[in-house]
Amino acid sequence: MKIYWPRLLLAIFFITAGILHFIFPVQYASTIPPWLPWHEELVIISGLCEIAGGVGVLFRSTRFAAGIGLILLSLAVLPANVQMLLDAQAANKANWIIALFWLRLPLQLLLITWISRAIRYGEQRKPKSTARD
Repeated sequence: MKIYWPRLLLAIFFITAGILHFIFPVQYASTIPPWLPWHEELVIISGLCEIAGGVGVLFRSTRFAAGIGLILLSLAVLPANVQMLLDAQAANKANWIIALFWLRLPLQLLLITWISRAIRYGEQRKPKSTARD
């Protein structure tokens, strides 16, 4: 079996991120915008989704669904990324920290591109060869 390293790294990335939700739940909950309810529950749900998606992209039978789920999750966490930026600005954090939070926003698009490519690679069926007359 040939290993597609970008897919394996994607799986490791999301599984690790999901596990971190359970190691540092308070830090993750603090990034959720105040207008959203159930901060602790959202941390648990998003952590479980990251782990499930990371595992799911490893298997052909679940790869597409897991990838779509990870793309939707990446879009769903955008409010938390914006909230981290707003909190850093309100707390007068160092300019380089604020710059990192600004940079994180477009990086979500790169993450979505990575997911999209990782779930499509190797999925194209080779056309059946026909016998020449």
